[in-house]
Parts: sequence; structure tokens; C-alpha cells
Amino acid sequence: MDGGCSGDMAAEFGDEPHVLAVDDNLIDRKLVEKLLKNSSCKVTTAENGLRALEYLGLASDKRNALDGTVSKVNLIITDYCMPGMTGYELLKKIKESSVLREVPVVIMSSENVPTRISQCLQEGAQMFMLKPLKQSDVKRLECYLMRCRS
Repeated sequence: MDGGCSGDMAAEFGDEPHVLAVDDNLIDRKLVEKLLKNSSCKVTTAENGLRALEYLGLASDKRNALDGTVSKVNLIITDYCMPGMTGYELLKKIKESSVLREVPVVIMSSENVPTRISQCLQEGAQMFMLKPLKQSDVKRLECYLMRCRS
């Protein structure tokens, strides 16, 4: 760990913060996973929005996931452009959930489209990041995550 918030962040959680990373592109998913793990985060990956909802206990066959089956994550980072369900649609489903609406969601995209960015932020995304992500982007996430949890 090289300065930044990473040491404090791990201490803040008493363990590694748990991040769910969602991206249909394997290379992008692996990159995000590596950057987060370099910053002492526990990472779970999902290749699309439906898999993410299943992991979170929000799949359509479990509409009322209030029975403790909801997976505990501290942050969700998702690609915007994915087949089947966009990151924006995933964001809306998470924010509609009484159990998960407080979990910060970060949207990432390789396309810098101002209307898309503002739409995501208005719907409740904490941040919009341009891909490819860099370690400095993850440092921004760490500091934000710490502030949210303190």
C-alpha cells in the first residue's frame, strides 16, 4: 500500500472493503479487479447486470430479498454499456431496492457522453469514470468509500 487512503480504508472496515465489479468485457473486468485488489479490496466480479442482480439477491425470482440472502458489498462498480442490461438499468434496480439503495454505485464507460453521465448521476450514481481505469481512479474510489462509511 502506497499512501492514499488504502491503509485507513482497510482499518475502517476492520477487513477489506468488498467491491462488486460488473463488466461484460473480460479484459476490462480483470483490470478493474487487479486495480481494486492492489488497493486492498475484496473483489467479486460479474459478467453482466443479471449476474450482478443474482449475486446481490435481487434476481427477478427473488423480488423480496429481505430474508438475509442479500450479499454484503460496500461498493458496486459497473460498466455502462453491456448486453441485456445496461449499467444504468442495473443502477436503477439497485436504487429501487430498500436493502441496497445506500450502497454506492460507480458507473464506468469508454464513451464520454455528457447526457449519459448526468442521467446516471441523477439516478443516484456516486461517480462516473472513464475507461480504462487507472490506479489513480481507484484511489479516488477508496477515499470516497471511506467518507461514505465514516
